[in-house]
Amino acid sequence: MTPETLQSIAFRWFDAFNTKHLDKLLSLYDDEAQHFSPKLKIHQPETKGLVVGKEAMRAWWQDAFDRLPSLHYKVTSLTANSDRIFMEYIRQVEGEDDMLVAEVLDVKNGKIIASRVYHG
Repeated sequence: MTPETLQSIAFRWFDAFNTKHLDKLLSLYDDEAQHFSPKLKIHQPETKGLVVGKEAMRAWWQDAFDRLPSLHYKVTSLTANSDRIFMEYIRQVEGEDDMLVAEVLDVKNGKIIASRVYHG
């Protein structure tokens, strides 16, 4: 895939996340995709920060949307090559300090197969 195509996936990802359109967000993922997040490790320690599959991601993100209705991501940087997107963004939640986040999306056949979140 071209870097431009991958960047369009990233922009659709941000749009779906920020509008809390869970079905649209999950449609970007492969059925068996993996997602790792330090916040997941804190809120669901039994996962050790890793969930696998769309249903597990649905439960995680729905919980986040319910707990944090003001959650919003502001894109600061996108870099893509042929199979990976590196995203930097500001995590914004009312009543909390803004947090710099980096996330890597691995893409195969037009679907996200893995995502890893890093907090800075």
